[in-house]
Amino acid sequence: MGDGTYDATLDAGWCVGPVINGGYLLTAGVRALSQDLGPKGFPDPVSVSGHFLSGARPGAVTTHVDVLRTGQALAFASAKVCQASTERLRITAAMGDLATMEGEARTLAKPPVLPPPDRCFGNEDTPDDVLKQIPMLQQFDLRMDPATTGFAIGRPTGRGRIQGWLRLPDDIPLSTLILPLAADVLPPATLDLGIPGWSRTVEMTVQIRQVPEPGWLRVVHAARLVAHGYVEEDAEVWDSADRLVAQSRQLARLAPTRGAK
Repeated sequence: MGDGTYDATLDAGWCVGPVINGGYLLTAGVRALSQDLGPKGFPDPVSVSGHFLSGARPGAVTTHVDVLRTGQALAFASAKVCQASTERLRITAAMGDLATMEGEARTLAKPPVLPPPDRCFGNEDTPDDVLKQIPMLQQFDLRMDPATTGFAIGRPTGRGRIQGWLRLPDDIPLSTLILPLAADVLPPATLDLGIPGWSRTVEMTVQIRQVPEPGWLRVVHAARLVAHGYVEEDAEVWDSADRLVAQSRQLARLAPTRGAK
């Protein structure tokens, strides 16, 4: 709209149960930030944190962007993603232009070792009732490493790690704007700890380092600490050139156990 207010529609295909996936909702807010700050020279999210105040549903949302400060390399802004009069998500972000950033990129981290995509489990291997409950899984090509999917047959490894290949539809170009979504596409790593149910994101921070190269992405989710009904989950996103393009950490609330109040 040009006044810091941006409208979008959340597609029901990106739901997990009745609510919109957190990474998809965060991406909607990041796109509004990029629309506002891109023309000013800050198109890319560099570090984005979102607190999820309430579960978003499919339908119209409005994002209100407030630019806090602009400098030479970064701009800082906040955003509120609202449905009608209800705020769903509050974001704070540092935005920049990764194409113009200088300096060597290096990391001690190593890309995950995965079987080829055609030797991993895809949607065709997922039960129909799961796909109906989690329609988001049908929005992209996700190929999960069989070594980390034992939870599906009641045999979690106990390592708290799930990993796989991710390829988006051809009409969605790879960019920094989709990396918050990519960091939240896998099932919760707590499933590999033997903890059932889909967790709900409370807070998620995504740090983006490079523009991804075309091709398959590799995504890893890992959980190390579960306490008082909450879990921390770390994610890495690697591109086809073996570069760590994004990493995230989120705090999520575990699904309540049956009979809990």
